[in-house]
Amino acid sequence: MDANIISIVLIFVVMFVFMILPQQRKMKKEKEFETGLKVGDKIVTKSGFHGKIAELSETTAVIETMSGKLKIEKTAISMEYSMALNKKA
Repeated sequence: MDANIISIVLIFVVMFVFMILPQQRKMKKEKEFETGLKVGDKIVTKSGFHGKIAELSETTAVIETMSGKLKIEKTAISMEYSMALNKKA
């Protein structure tokens, strides 16, 4: 009986370490990325729009694209694609 309880607890610990902790770290990095955005940064949205930040507010950003300005949520900005875009430049 005790071995069953220990094995169940061990399974939950392994799941926490390999599934939940990495997700929490990723969410923390994305939040830091969002708070670190500034006017003039080149970004890519999760839907694939490329642009430059023209205005920022607490939850939204206005980006300039080749076809005009778009108001988007900050959460729609892709951290991975934006970082890759800025590394190339």
